[in-house]
Amino acid sequence: MNIANNNLPVIAGVEITTDSEGRFNLNALHKASGGENAKRPSLWLNNKQVQELIDELSKNSCLGQEVIKSVRGGTTPGTFAHELLAVSYAGWISPSFQLQVNQTFIDYRSGKLVDQVQVQIPQSLPEALRLAADLAEQKAELEHKVEEMKPDVAALERIAKSDGSMCVTDAAKQLQVKPKSLFDLMSHNKWIYRRMGTPSLGLAIKKKSSRG
Repeated sequence: MNIANNNLPVIAGVEITTDSEGRFNLNALHKASGGENAKRPSLWLNNKQVQELIDELSKNSCLGQEVIKSVRGGTTPGTFAHELLAVSYAGWISPSFQLQVNQTFIDYRSGKLVDQVQVQIPQSLPEALRLAADLAEQKAELEHKVEEMKPDVAALERIAKSDGSMCVTDAAKQLQVKPKSLFDLMSHNKWIYRRMGTPSLGLAIKKKSSRG
């Protein structure tokens, strides 16, 4: 699956991140290719021809920056490489993957990925497994959020179904918030009224039906 997210290239459902100098994350490409252990970026870098390519590109680069850089730790760890090296790494993985990566990078550079969603049926078993894993992860995250929201939803239902009136303090306890915060919110929206013959704190929640 190719989905443009935040205008970054996406291959097989994996966002190919870049660093501050525009180098591409080889670890993300490895993951997008299926993540075979024998195709790790570190093994590719041990190749003598690859080192010669890096040296040659460094000599001819007028960018004044490293053509490849490894980042350990932090929020975005990984090996980041110049676009030409990233395409070369993709070719080392497989010719078909190189063509896919090269075309995606072309679209990325030309701006075709902006405001565009591209959907492709997985072309291999690893891609299909990656897509299935991503969908399962998203489903698990949504289910976790629903579980976290259940107490709040239950509290709101108790308040909505309560007969007559409920004081702000009791409502705050149900919602597990500070009474003053709830009072300020409800006062601003004119959702509370003052009971006749009661002190200033004698406030109650209006019934929904009384709001018209």
